[in-house]
Amino acid sequence: MTSPSRLPPGLSFGHPVAVIATVGGVGLLPRAPGTWGSLVALPPAWLIVAQWGWLGLLLGVVLVTLIGVWVADRFTQRAGVADPGIVVIDEVAGQWFALAALPLDPFWYAAGFVAFRFFDIVKPWPVSWADRSLRGGLGVMVDDLLAGLYAVLVLLIALWLTDSVVVF
Repeated sequence: MTSPSRLPPGLSFGHPVAVIATVGGVGLLPRAPGTWGSLVALPPAWLIVAQWGWLGLLLGVVLVTLIGVWVADRFTQRAGVADPGIVVIDEVAGQWFALAALPLDPFWYAAGFVAFRFFDIVKPWPVSWADRSLRGGLGVMVDDLLAGLYAVLVLLIALWLTDSVVVF
């Protein structure tokens, strides 16, 4: 087993699996690595949406998820832990999913951050089911994607209720 703040034996920080899984070491920051991983996901999401729109961000979610499943699978095998806290590539994918339908606005991005963190921490069903039942890289990634789905659905309702404009 590995400590939530350390890389597993035989996996140095210079190894691509460690760099990608911890999002450049963000997952190694003290206290609440998932929150740090979600925070660091915000600026690139903004840039992607500004350049390529919400479809660009959804493509980013797909790419990060595919890479994340592979990397998290290798990381969890070496760590001997189902979902090590320092692996935060899953937070990037989930956070981007939560932001994909939101307007490019600081208020809505902050709301997206809070909503995603809420659903990732509380883990309503089926997020909790995925967290408990799925293993390997897929298990690491899917619960965060489901939390992102919950967040985006709640935020789309909020956008609709406030008559905010969403440009797709």
